[in-house]
Amino acid sequence: MKFSEIKGNQQIKNKLIQTVLDQRVSHAQLFFGPENSSKLALAIAYAQFINCTDRKLPTQPPGESELLPEADSCGICPSCIKYQKLIHPDLHFIFPIATTKRVTKKPQSKLFIEDWRKFLIENNFQSGLQSWYEAIGIENKQGIINAEDCNEIITTLSYKSYESDYKVMIIWMVEKLFYSAAPKILKILEEPPDKTLFILISEEPDQIIKTILSRTLMVKIPKSDVHGIGPYEDETVHFMTFRGWMRSCYAGKVPELIAFSSEISKTGREKQKSFLNYALKIIGYCASVNYRQQLPAGIAGDELKFINDFSPFITSGKLVEFYSLLNDAIFHIERNAYAPTLFLDLSLKIVRQFKPIFVPL
Repeated sequence: MKFSEIKGNQQIKNKLIQTVLDQRVSHAQLFFGPENSSKLALAIAYAQFINCTDRKLPTQPPGESELLPEADSCGICPSCIKYQKLIHPDLHFIFPIATTKRVTKKPQSKLFIEDWRKFLIENNFQSGLQSWYEAIGIENKQGIINAEDCNEIITTLSYKSYESDYKVMIIWMVEKLFYSAAPKILKILEEPPDKTLFILISEEPDQIIKTILSRTLMVKIPKSDVHGIGPYEDETVHFMTFRGWMRSCYAGKVPELIAFSSEISKTGREKQKSFLNYALKIIGYCASVNYRQQLPAGIAGDELKFINDFSPFITSGKLVEFYSLLNDAIFHIERNAYAPTLFLDLSLKIVRQFKPIFVPL
């Protein structure tokens, strides 16, 4: 993956490139941003640029605001070719996994590495956690980064690099690091072997264990600033589901809410959390329309019409209540609450936001 293959985020690319040119590569960095940002692609492009043996360099020192479009990895040296196939011996990945029909006990990232390479290449390095779970068949389980993978990190990085200056360890969705396993990697994360680069990838940095977070240089990766990148298919499904759910809540149609609770409980915990996070985003957009008179960028069609129509119902008091209810639901899903009861209870509480004296018959 070359920087030039990633749309937008030129300022981020400039800063990453400059750290290499100035020989100031921090040994532990956290790339964080929303699901449809290019954080993983940028991490791989950064590592490829660091280890490229024939980098394309800028023709003159850039000013602070100037772009560096000509600075990139060559894409044709042996190191780049291996990076582009994700088979470089000094490039290592750790990611959330769980048992599957094929891996029935003691799952480790290295047992899924072929699936991982195929998944990344087919999805252009920008797919989300739920898609990964579906790709390996664990969509109804909670994937984690476990103690075995933490031991693997220590073992792998204790060896000398095979052929490049830097050994690179990319930990994808580091917020899924199992709490009791985290202490195993604290020392190596703080004092890694020479020429070792950790790149941690996250969508929810506030869920990362504080002792891990404090040991990293944080790099915020926003959504691409290039137009024409649309929402994921999941978001389209989420919109249709959310719109129907809110209409049923507003009308107080209890049978429809029971059916909704039953259906969404079949989708698995990660999709349920993804749906509720989408709901939080829409509520935030409604508040923006209500109080700032500002339409959300990149939203159009039925979704924009719904936000405009729904926003008058999100008053300041209801905004706080919606955020509280939805965040509480996410909290309980993460702790394996019984989904049909949780979503029906949530639905009835939302009904009461619209109809304070509502009593279901």
